[in-house]
Amino acid sequence: MKDIKVGIIGCGYWGPNLIRNFNDSYHFDLEYACDLNKDRTERIKLCYPYVTVTTDYRELLKDRELNAVAVATPVFTHYKLVREALEAGKHVLVEKPLASTVREAENLVNLALKKGLILLVDHTFIYTSAVRRIKEFISAGELGEIYYFDSVRVNLGLFQHDVNVIWDLAPHDLSIMDFIVGEKPVSVVATGASHTPGGLEDVAYVTVKFKDNLIAHFHVNWMSPVKIRKVIIGGSKKMVVFDDLDPADKIKIYDKGIMLSKANEKSVYQSMVQYRIGDMYAPAITNIEALKVEIEHFADCIRNKKKPITDGEAGLRVVRILEAASKSLKKGGVKVNI
Repeated sequence: MKDIKVGIIGCGYWGPNLIRNFNDSYHFDLEYACDLNKDRTERIKLCYPYVTVTTDYRELLKDRELNAVAVATPVFTHYKLVREALEAGKHVLVEKPLASTVREAENLVNLALKKGLILLVDHTFIYTSAVRRIKEFISAGELGEIYYFDSVRVNLGLFQHDVNVIWDLAPHDLSIMDFIVGEKPVSVVATGASHTPGGLEDVAYVTVKFKDNLIAHFHVNWMSPVKIRKVIIGGSKKMVVFDDLDPADKIKIYDKGIMLSKANEKSVYQSMVQYRIGDMYAPAITNIEALKVEIEHFADCIRNKKKPITDGEAGLRVVRILEAASKSLKKGGVKVNI
């Protein structure tokens, strides 16, 4: 039943995907599409003639019949738009990252809690079958103790005018790490460089450390000649490779690793490293569009007052790492505790 009335704020790069999925949902009634660019709203109107288009987001917030809004605008606008939407009594789905600062993110989380409203952050990869399957493997203990999380997300463009490559690309893999690892990081180190007049870093490396020697590394780049979307997770029992660009086998589980055979218990330096080379298998996963799954989850949370998988707290944890990375970057790569 299409009884949850929703409006979209922002019809640029990601907005049309939200509009399409909300329109196709059995639960949502797409009422509004808002963007400052009239050409964009006119194109939306051609595809969805029954949707009210506007350049003023306040029209959506003033409509008492509207239950929810989705915000797909530049990150520097998120705090204002999400705050006003929550204050107007609307449930909110907001594009990643949640906000520009930890303080802003905390305020939004607290406001949603105070108002009793759903705040869902659009960490789309969490809703992919691949990532959820990896989470199942790790939760079942199949990988053993997690040693490292290593990700590469590189391509040629798209250059952003308001955020650097870390804030643009890293939230995807940071959210995957947060979901899969489930541990609180203790420090962040970030280095990067800018090769364009705008001064925003277009190549960067972020290292996140945890307790018990767990380490995560993120390579993000707008200047790569090839597109790579890959995560490698190493465990004491098995290892996982997640290649989002592989159409056939997005997940590969490797029964590989090392074993320590101590020749002399008094000295760790005399330990013998042995290599375990086993089989590889690629589990079957479904190809349901992640955004469709996410929007259905949003509806379920609204109807049944459930806590979203990627709620405001999850968004806040990602912003904490991003803010720490920014501080490290500005100080030449110093370690920033979080």
